Amino acid sequence: MREILRLFPPEMRQAIERGIHEQRDILQEIRIRHQQPIELIFDMEIKWVDRVPTKEDIIYIINQLSEFSLYRMDDELQKGYVTIEGGHRVGLAGKVNTINGAVQALKHITFLNIRLAKEKIGAASQIVPYLLNGSRYYSTLFIGPPQTGKTTIIRDLTRQIADGWGDAAPQKVAVIDERSEIGGSINGVPQHNLGMRTDVMDACPKAEGMMMMIRSMSPEIIVVDEIGTQQDVEALKEAIHAGVTVISTMHGSSLEELKSRPSVSELFVQRAFQRVVVLERQKIPGRIKNIYDENGEGLLQRRLGGKRNEMDWRTSFHNGYYLGRH
Repeated sequence: MREILRLFPPEMRQAIERGIHEQRDILQEIRIRHQQPIELIFDMEIKWVDRVPTKEDIIYIINQLSEFSLYRMDDELQKGYVTIEGGHRVGLAGKVNTINGAVQALKHITFLNIRLAKEKIGAASQIVPYLLNGSRYYSTLFIGPPQTGKTTIIRDLTRQIADGWGDAAPQKVAVIDERSEIGGSINGVPQHNLGMRTDVMDACPKAEGMMMMIRSMSPEIIVVDEIGTQQDVEALKEAIHAGVTVISTMHGSSLEELKSRPSVSELFVQRAFQRVVVLERQKIPGRIKNIYDENGEGLLQRRLGGKRNEMDWRTSFHNGYYLGRH
């Protein structure tokens, strides 16, 4: 939290600390809007801080982000976000400068969204058995809307694969961390625990990074967040054809929705993923709706004889039926 609070002017920092109080562990976002109260988003509620950011406040925050040099933030201003120490991501919005219809940079930034990166050791523990075939892992895709815990889960899954899980020996893992969210790297050094046999390509475009890692680091498993473009899909297919297991995420609300997208539908036609984990949006992130095999059969329903099952990584994984949640 230290690396986040340092961004704010002293008075604003004190107001935010009062608003957070003893709820730091369940804080998800801090949203700053010019001339609007500060919004704090927790797992189960939203709070408003009675402190309205001024133009000067936002300039202070931008100076802290850029270390008083906007030139150093050229790439970030074009992408619309900055990753800071600890892997926290600061989204930026305001007036956009374009050239020939292409975004060049953000100007007059008036909205900021600070998303807290949370390292939850053990978050993937109860998913791992579904992803193992003997001592080998299945290529796996995690699907869910934003803020459903995809990155948190694959971060911990990376650690467990690299350190070894049960009878499965530790494996060489390559993380392509384009937005520095999985490892939260600073100057190339991950701030999160990704395991002893993990190599990280930080701030590198996904498609290029996958090919670079295969050529240079001979990984057994590649972990990459938020596949989306056709170039990403082609690189992912090349990795799988090279015999590398791929663990990835995509934004989406359901397996059926993704299968209908032209850019990624071929991955399902070719059964590139042997496991698909679908997360659903709840007030608390990390709810597993189901886990599917390459034939689209729900493994959780099969295990429970067709009854609905929910899984939650906050503490342990529970059968929703036995908790009384039909």
